[in-house]
Amino acid sequence: MKLLEPEIVTRKGQPVSVILPIADYQELLERAEDAVDMRWLARARQKPSQYRSLEAYLAERKAK
Repeated sequence: MKLLEPEIVTRKGQPVSVILPIADYQELLERAEDAVDMRWLARARQKPSQYRSLEAYLAERKAK
């Protein structure tokens, strides 16, 4: 039996679960992960970036 639409499972008249094809479930997971990544990226872009040149890094390592 192939589901064309999600099946909503109810308990006492209230929706409690959804049965959907695995491909749809996997797509939902990927979209949720993408949303988390986008929020992380937005926060990371708000922080000031501090970079130093390779030469400065190597000089600091050599001095230690």
